[in-house]
Amino acid sequence: MNHPAFAIPAPAHQAAILIVDDAPASLGLLQDILQGQGYRTFVATSGERALDLAQRIQPDLILLDVMLPGLDGLETCSRLKHQAATADIPVIFVSACSDTADIVAGFEHGAADYIAKPLRLPEVCSRVRAQLQIRSASQSHTHQVKRLRMIVDGMDEGLMLLGQDGRIQYTNPASERCLGYPGRELAGRPLAELLAEPAARDFAAWFDQSDDETLARCRGTREVLLRQPDGSLRAMDLSLSPLASGEQLWVAVLHDITHHKQSENALQRAALADPLTGIANRRQFDACLEREWQRAMRNARPLSLLVLDVDHFKLYNDLLGHAAGDQCLQAIASTLQAHALRATDLAARYGGEEFVLLLPDTPHEGAAKVAEAIRADIERLRVPSPRSTTSDFVTVSVGASTIVPTQFDECRSLFQAADRAMYDAKAAGRNRVTAVGAGYAWEAMHRVLAR
Repeated sequence: MNHPAFAIPAPAHQAAILIVDDAPASLGLLQDILQGQGYRTFVATSGERALDLAQRIQPDLILLDVMLPGLDGLETCSRLKHQAATADIPVIFVSACSDTADIVAGFEHGAADYIAKPLRLPEVCSRVRAQLQIRSASQSHTHQVKRLRMIVDGMDEGLMLLGQDGRIQYTNPASERCLGYPGRELAGRPLAELLAEPAARDFAAWFDQSDDETLARCRGTREVLLRQPDGSLRAMDLSLSPLASGEQLWVAVLHDITHHKQSENALQRAALADPLTGIANRRQFDACLEREWQRAMRNARPLSLLVLDVDHFKLYNDLLGHAAGDQCLQAIASTLQAHALRATDLAARYGGEEFVLLLPDTPHEGAAKVAEAIRADIERLRVPSPRSTTSDFVTVSVGASTIVPTQFDECRSLFQAADRAMYDAKAAGRNRVTAVGAGYAWEAMHRVLAR
């Protein structure tokens, strides 16, 4: 038993081997050899006993004689391969039947290898070791595949495999949730069909191997909108990369950014809203004024602006406190917002007790009417103003200005004119409207430039 072929270290995992043979001498010899190599051995002298032991102990390898009483080795092997619990256990036939037809029959019944008797001990050890190594590698691969599937199935991100034509070949559960369709409805569908424009057009061109500019827009991670079954759109980050194995497949990963976009939009709204009154702040007003100024200039249309200031507000705040002052400003903002009837109208708090209302495509007469309606509605709020010398209730002074801007005008001239008109209203006794047209705005701008 000291043959050089046996001089190998015992395996780290003590493999279990089931020996099936009805000849005691052969059975004993195999058992001595394998135990000497550090393997655990189990023995059976019939096919029926072998099937029972294989089910219970789940050996790593089975050495099986062909000639057995009752159920022969070929039928035993066939049954082992047809049972899920034992189908993956490798079987090596050990038999005196060494004709080519016998060996072929063994392989046809599912054997992994065939050893002819009389036994050559180095050969037995080598073949056993080879099959155990193959099984170990196969089990390792199977475990890796299972772990990978668990990871892919448990991902929060959607993962899809796409063919070279851009059609979906595989989807994990998260991608089905992202896309809103079950996997069976996604198989074979082009990815571009599920995207909103312009991403749909770009990704369709990507898989058509279009121009380099289009390909550049699809590389890396891109924010896209996915079409849901109900027609709604869902914001996603989509990244596309080739499968590393060299197959003609693409890996698409979807990351849901719905909550991120909602938070981003909320932050943007907060950055553009006045925290006290909820209407637009000065930052949003300035951006909107510039945008509407350019549009009015292109279309040669009138642009009107109202500037409102609360009369005697400092006295109101000093007497009744800041809490009452805040409530007063909120009431005025609500009234002003109620007169911003069109999508392009913008009511904003410009600062302190000063408010503005931008009225695109509104002529001088229309702006004056809106200004008077706002003044009257605020007075009708009947918010008590004990120290006011103008009225028993809170009032506002309103300046209105209108201009049809040209390239020779400056955007700030409109605000300057409306602001000056508001101070004219205050100088004339407060709680009134002073409206001026383009000429006043032009004059106001020149006064500013002359300073």
